[in-house]
Amino acid sequence: MKVKIATGRIMKEIDKYCIENLKIPGIVLMENAALKVVKNLELQKYNSFAVICGKGNNGGDGFAVARHLAMFEKNIEVFLIGAEEGMTEDCKANYTILKNMGIKISKIHNLEDANDLRDSIERCSVTVDALFGTGINKNLEGIYDSVISIINENSAYTISIDVPSGFNNDNGKIMGNSVRANKTITFELYKKGFLNYESNKYTGEVIVENIGIPNSAVDRFHENEFILDEAMIKTQLKARDIYGHKGDYGRVLIMAGSKGFTGAAYIASEAAVRSGAGLVTLCCSEDIQPILSTKLTEAMTINFNETRRLSDIIEKCNCIALGPGMGNNEFTLKIVKYALEKADCPIVLDADGINVLKENLQLLKNRKIPVIITPHLGEMSRITGLSVEDIQENRIEVSKNFANEYKVVVILKGYNTVITDGEKIVINPTGNSSMASGGMGDCLTGIITSFIGQGYKIMEAAALAVYIHGLCGDKLAEEMFCVSASSLLASIPYVIKELQLK
Repeated sequence: MKVKIATGRIMKEIDKYCIENLKIPGIVLMENAALKVVKNLELQKYNSFAVICGKGNNGGDGFAVARHLAMFEKNIEVFLIGAEEGMTEDCKANYTILKNMGIKISKIHNLEDANDLRDSIERCSVTVDALFGTGINKNLEGIYDSVISIINENSAYTISIDVPSGFNNDNGKIMGNSVRANKTITFELYKKGFLNYESNKYTGEVIVENIGIPNSAVDRFHENEFILDEAMIKTQLKARDIYGHKGDYGRVLIMAGSKGFTGAAYIASEAAVRSGAGLVTLCCSEDIQPILSTKLTEAMTINFNETRRLSDIIEKCNCIALGPGMGNNEFTLKIVKYALEKADCPIVLDADGINVLKENLQLLKNRKIPVIITPHLGEMSRITGLSVEDIQENRIEVSKNFANEYKVVVILKGYNTVITDGEKIVINPTGNSSMASGGMGDCLTGIITSFIGQGYKIMEAAALAVYIHGLCGDKLAEEMFCVSASSLLASIPYVIKELQLK
């Protein structure tokens, strides 16, 4: 099943459509949500729960959760932050049921009242945060700010319903203060703010639960944004034909390397070989060709001075990668111009192939071939003029806007790598900080180029390559403190085969 991403606005529209058009009562959706929360509370492990509720529908979820916990004969201590006035209708319904059951609900109005809350949280094994859900758009102040601090300072284990209170659903910003949850149980779609840097410090483990909203209702408002998962990757990977030969799996050209940077050229070329490209040729500067010819036993090499051979290879190849280790200089710019003009196949621009675009973005306009760029935050900053901080806070929007303007596929590397053609957005969940070392980007470039050469569509190739690259790193990191690009190279064909066999 595809993991879909949503903003608060999209969730609001989906809920409204379900209630007004499909006539699903809001209280039914709330009950389903509560049941899914209870399912994830590890009742066999925990017996005492402090349930902290607000006056909106998130609070209604909390009151319903408390009711089910009471039915399981768990020890519960329930709190309403503020007064009853202003409760949403569904929240009020679940609040009233609890009162009618004789369950005490303590009201917290001020810091003096909050002492009771602190004591309760210290007593209980689990704190359930049902204070605020999606849609929060202003900084929390006063008693709400204090309550969140009390939760963070005293809770042994915190579970947030839908979104940690104080966490902006759309952009991951902290609205003055935010609950730091150990686990967040969210509903129907993965919230966009969860994708931002350091969001996991507030969300903890994120679990997405279905609460009975039909797929047709989700698809009506969903904006083509997904998180990659293993099931998606497996459906895209092609089995090899028993009659296949090297000519069936693509001719790719890697233009990379310079004096002192032979590693980038080697890693990119070897990654293309190990991820299945039929024929791989490296084009590098003449002075490093002998070194790379010795290192690369399955790939061919030529140098930039062999203009006739280079032209012939460009005409015949299925994908070109350009930039790793070439240097940010006039020669690299000249090669980028040449490739964009002569090639009749997709081009993957990486590293210095991106850096030389800083004052030359017009090269991406009016071209005849698909282009993929694979920047990290620093490279994206150079070509857009935006600060690294701005890009980091708005990675999806920046990537999508650039892809739209220049009609390219952008792979913005980093935590939760963004892949977009300007319309569809795919987020990659694999990879880890053990991979933070030189050569990783070159390795990814080789894999992307290989998959395009093998005949995958551009977005498919990008998604497959990024996912598999990260998955290799994840598997190696289980036994290695740091994962080098050369270690990752060795694992590529095994991980691909493992995915096919699952």
